[in-house]
Amino acid sequence: MARRFRGESDHKVDTKGRVSIPASFRRVIEACDTDWTDGLLPRVIIVYGGATRDYLEGFTIEAMDEVDDKIAAFPRGSAKRKAMERLYSAQSVEVTVDDTGRIVLPTKLREKIGLDGMAKFVSSGDTFEIWKPEAYDASIDALDDDGFDPNIDPSVYLDGDLG
Repeated sequence: MARRFRGESDHKVDTKGRVSIPASFRRVIEACDTDWTDGLLPRVIIVYGGATRDYLEGFTIEAMDEVDDKIAAFPRGSAKRKAMERLYSAQSVEVTVDDTGRIVLPTKLREKIGLDGMAKFVSSGDTFEIWKPEAYDASIDALDDDGFDPNIDPSVYLDGDLG
């Protein structure tokens, strides 16, 4: 099983789109890039997706290999396979983490989510998300619209008893 990302943090995005990845995230990215060794730059896949996505999703090479394997299990030419190929292959970019721990987010990706100065990195298991901080806060506020009760300790959901 792939290592997991943990935590969240805000990072400045400069005018060229360079942003530092949290140090703990970099360790996971390195560990899950089968081609990475000391002296090489680790890679990460950033999925920017379709119109319904208001965040970017970072996949380790290992996690994306798992997604690619699942997509390949669908019949070639099927609508579901085409949709997943568009999302995870066509609407994604591979970037490298430079020796200072930064990636460059292309203009198209920054514009898609309105990133203009700060980025919020949020762990999500074996992937991570990059949000405009205000959009992330709004997504948290909207959780109660999805059956999530903000007045209950979320750990109760681990047992599957509530919802």
